[in-house]
Amino acid sequence: MSDVMVRNRRPYFFRRKWTSKDMIYGAFIGFMHALCLLAPFTFSWNAFAVFTGLYVITGMLGITLSFHRNLSHKSFKLPKWLEYTFAYCGVQALQGDPLEWVSSHRYHHQYCDTEMDPHTPYEGFWHSHMGWLLDEQPTNQKVGVRGNIGDLEKDRFYQFVQKTYPIHPLMMAVVLYAAGGIPFVVWGMAVRTIWVYHITWFVNSASHVWGKQVWNTGDLSRNNWWVALLAFGEGWHNNHHAFEYSARHGLEWWQLDPTWWVVCGLEAVGLATKVKLPRQEHMERLAIKSS
Repeated sequence: MSDVMVRNRRPYFFRRKWTSKDMIYGAFIGFMHALCLLAPFTFSWNAFAVFTGLYVITGMLGITLSFHRNLSHKSFKLPKWLEYTFAYCGVQALQGDPLEWVSSHRYHHQYCDTEMDPHTPYEGFWHSHMGWLLDEQPTNQKVGVRGNIGDLEKDRFYQFVQKTYPIHPLMMAVVLYAAGGIPFVVWGMAVRTIWVYHITWFVNSASHVWGKQVWNTGDLSRNNWWVALLAFGEGWHNNHHAFEYSARHGLEWWQLDPTWWVVCGLEAVGLATKVKLPRQEHMERLAIKSS
């Protein structure tokens, strides 16, 4: 269903070695998906409001604004207390601690759509979407050496979060249960986590398979409107790969980018500084000339 030809499709379920980490990850992701089956039976508008609020808090403030644009790409600078607050929102997205997430993402940009890319669609859509997370050995060969986070790994806050990571989502689950019982856990924990998971994964998979390229980035990155809609602007992925340093991904007026709007608000009140945008000469150099 795309023009991406798979070069190296590996077996993911059978005829492969499952490490203990693979089995733990697979069991957890499977359990969370199974828990989502309770959603129709536990629905309430209060539970749905918790889902929506945490979707924005963990998905936009945590993953797209903090883990991605602030920590991975240094697109803007925040006061430390606010940087840590947004990063903790990302911790509650259950996508790994900040050091792990940032390192993997920087490797993706460094080796985008090559054999060293941790989640290139050249190894199959399933691989780029979530298969790479369940195949520890080849993934570790690509991103196992965390040698690209020297700016973060000595920070005591991120060290603390890395060492205590499993405790934080458990605390969230306890708080949700105390606030609203099983419905809040199902909608605020399981449904919200799986929803944000797949949206994040679609940036890696769908936005490298479907959409348009307007910049000559030398990779498969595409601008995908429906991923952008779900991922708070992250789907303008060709824009992002062209100008990794830019805090703004939706470069056209019609390209919705709510994460950028938040950055603008923070800048307006003096909380975001050194906000980076694409340079004109850089845009002219990478623009694909229409024939």
